[in-house]
Amino acid sequence: MDISLIVSNILNPPILFFFLGMTAVFVKSDLEIPAPIPKLLSLYLLFAIGFKGGVELVKSGFTEAVVLTLLAAVVMACFVPVYSFFLLRLKLDVYDAAAIAATYGSISAVTFITAGAFLSELGIEFDGYMVAALALMESPAIIVGLILVNLFTIEQGKRDFSWPEVLQEAFLNSSVFLLVGSLLIGVLTGEHGWQVLEPFTQGLFYGMLTFFLLDMGLVAARRIKDLQKTGLFLISFALLIPILNAGIGILLAKLIGLSEGNALLFSVLCASASYIAVPAAMRMTVPEANPSLYISTALAVTFPFNIIVGIPLYLYGINLLWR
Repeated sequence: MDISLIVSNILNPPILFFFLGMTAVFVKSDLEIPAPIPKLLSLYLLFAIGFKGGVELVKSGFTEAVVLTLLAAVVMACFVPVYSFFLLRLKLDVYDAAAIAATYGSISAVTFITAGAFLSELGIEFDGYMVAALALMESPAIIVGLILVNLFTIEQGKRDFSWPEVLQEAFLNSSVFLLVGSLLIGVLTGEHGWQVLEPFTQGLFYGMLTFFLLDMGLVAARRIKDLQKTGLFLISFALLIPILNAGIGILLAKLIGLSEGNALLFSVLCASASYIAVPAAMRMTVPEANPSLYISTALAVTFPFNIIVGIPLYLYGINLLWR
């Protein structure tokens, strides 16, 4: 692997600010981002990436490549939680295995955005319609995870379970709703809408991403202590399953005929893990699962691994296979 890819990724300002946030915790600095600001930054990133994706989707149209990509995204979002669940059941109970499996079947929008910034830095083109794949992969994993809980738990009848509440949390939680809504508005307004909002959605984007990753560094470093509760098995899982998922994603991307840039974004979606939408859903619908397991593995292990090593590693594999 070309080490320059990793160096190029690490030397991006957003990644360096992620390290700065982690360092602040390790050296016990009093650096802190006030609570409402990270939420605002998260909403901004979802709005900006969704709106731009909608505009790009209008430009590309619903071609065969777009339809195949979106179909592959939904298949992966449903497939990953299933085999992850059976791997996790080797050591964990049904509730924890299902919650973690759903976490890894869903996606991290910030990892996706970071991969897009990495491609832009390298001058590799990619299509905005990949945001539609991002939107489609958020919710199915939640549904699959809950189905697995109900299929494999003996105390099925003793759990307070409501499909309307599950579906509402899966499809109408704030991140999914804003992302899909912004994408639809981008589709409706097209190029005119983009010209109106470009100073806000484009000019401020990388600054907002950088500040958000600073906060993510703070949060991830604080979660590292939770890894003591997970043991070597879960830490290994959190490092190896993204590589497996990315590998499957790369093969699918090659089969579909995606470009290198789109293939990287698709593989990153397959490799990432949700630390916002799925944990919120699992806390409500599967209270028996331990939040410190599925949040710390996704946020303190998989997220840093993907944005530091995973993204350039997946691009290296794509370069080998495509060329």
